[in-house]
Amino acid sequence: MVSVATFNTPIQLQKDHLVSCFIPNLDGGGAERVMLHLAEGFASRGWKADLVVAQAKGAYLAKVPPTIRLINLQAKTPLLVTKTIALQQYLQREQPTALLTTLDIFNSAAWAQRLASVPTRTIMVVQTNLSQQFRDRHSPPMRRFKSQMVKQFYPWADQIVAASTGVAEDVAEMMGIAASNIRVIYNPVVKPNFFAKIQEPLEHPWFQDGAPPVILGVGRLVKQKDFATLVRAFAEVRRHCPCRLVILGDVDEREPTIKPELEQLIREFGIQDDVQLPGFVENPYAYMARAKVFALSSIYEGFGNVVAEAIAAGTSVVSTDCKSGPSEILGNGKYGQLVPVGDSAAFAKAMLDTLNHPVDSHLLVERAKAFTVDTIVDQYLEVINQVLKGTTSAIGS
Repeated sequence: MVSVATFNTPIQLQKDHLVSCFIPNLDGGGAERVMLHLAEGFASRGWKADLVVAQAKGAYLAKVPPTIRLINLQAKTPLLVTKTIALQQYLQREQPTALLTTLDIFNSAAWAQRLASVPTRTIMVVQTNLSQQFRDRHSPPMRRFKSQMVKQFYPWADQIVAASTGVAEDVAEMMGIAASNIRVIYNPVVKPNFFAKIQEPLEHPWFQDGAPPVILGVGRLVKQKDFATLVRAFAEVRRHCPCRLVILGDVDEREPTIKPELEQLIREFGIQDDVQLPGFVENPYAYMARAKVFALSSIYEGFGNVVAEAIAAGTSVVSTDCKSGPSEILGNGKYGQLVPVGDSAAFAKAMLDTLNHPVDSHLLVERAKAFTVDTIVDQYLEVINQVLKGTTSAIGS
């Protein structure tokens, strides 16, 4: 039986306190980027910041700056048990004031905190629409099991933060609590160096002056992103005007067939001379700034980091009206067109309309100010201080 230690003395976060961000690894996904940006944001304000990973691997490993400390727990399989024990040992040794955790269905952070019997407060950051993710990836028995784990163990966190209102409503329903008990904080996607990044040279010949317009997609090559619908829609757009499609993103080792399936679909439409899948690139923002349309074709999202990044680059967006996030970023259509999930005809029409009538880039850049690292770090610091003072809403026993 795990012993439960309670700590009721309210304190205020001070500059000598340690704030830690925990994530399984540093693969090139949105959640990993969010935790990296948060850790950088805390460090830039003068707090000590650790980025704690179960395994030090992934595309973002080389991007960890010297201002934050990378802690490699070196957890081996079975990962759930070993990472919890390793995290417990880290908490006993370092005793951070607050620990933010994400991609943590079993809430190993809270398990580790209880086993360590330290006063560290834990904050669960939910980055995706869990019910949609479970439907996408698991059989009905596994969906029920994981949903039960969320209901059982997420309340152990001192506070839950959701990346969008849609995510908050989804996880609240899964837990059987009021959505008002979950704090919504959008993702910190616009860093201080963002605008320097978009101005960096881009040698790709398709993005040079005078070339046909490029439609850009960015994301891992996984079922969730539904790039097949984007390819079908692009094939229709290509019938009406000269244009090209570039999709940036890594192959996911859990779904290795997606890329060859996309390549086969591209060949079937005969558009292989106008479509490229370059893989992961170090600076996607330079591509975003030079694309004519940014396209998100996802079946579901938690927030949709790339949508916020695209509008920050001043690029018009067409997105599926998926759960959750893109419609919130785009102001329910004010800042970009929304189309039904999986509807390639509607997607093609919206992309053609947007190519001909782009959204005012100044309006998009102004909207993106809501997603700067400084703005979001302020909100997280507010939540951390509320947790330390014991003034957050109770989310469980």
